[in-house]
Amino acid sequence: MAGLKDYVNTRVGANRERIEHHINEILKLIGEDVEREGLLETPARVTRMYEEIFAGYEVDPRDVLGVTFDEQHEELVIVKDITYYSQCEHHMAPFFGKVHIGYIPSGKIAGLSKLARLVEAISRRLQVQERITSDIANIMEEVLQPHGVMVVVEGEHLCMCARGVKKPGSMTVTSATRGSFRTDAAQRAEFLSLLKQ
Repeated sequence: MAGLKDYVNTRVGANRERIEHHINEILKLIGEDVEREGLLETPARVTRMYEEIFAGYEVDPRDVLGVTFDEQHEELVIVKDITYYSQCEHHMAPFFGKVHIGYIPSGKIAGLSKLARLVEAISRRLQVQERITSDIANIMEEVLQPHGVMVVVEGEHLCMCARGVKKPGSMTVTSATRGSFRTDAAQRAEFLSLLKQ
């Protein structure tokens, strides 16, 4: 399966003229001169950006995990420091950070790059960090049926850093546990200690 970077939001492309018109109108409404040289191509650039940053609407995240492999490894697997970029659904402002995924397989494993693609498929749409965290854990549990899954997401939110309370550098951390990670404190501790290495 192709990487998410190969996807674009085709709805944006199909509505290109309307989106560009509305971006142009917004620029006027905030007091800009839309005839200024630097803004002449801005509506088109924003529309092209939307095709990319909202590409997650074009793919079912469950399909992104792709082919799984039968493997009798039943010990902890961690992919950490997966960078993500998303857009806050409350302000349409960017937020970004790192995702850390750990799971204990029960006979099925996914290719490691598929976990990064799963993060992209979920984050490239209007989102909240809490939902990204839960969706990754839920889909991992559904598709791979592991003994347990734990997901930790760190994020810096421009809606909090650059506006409102204006607290740059503030980091939001969310977690989700499924299966044995919910009941086994030692498994959670092992995952968290390995994240620090």
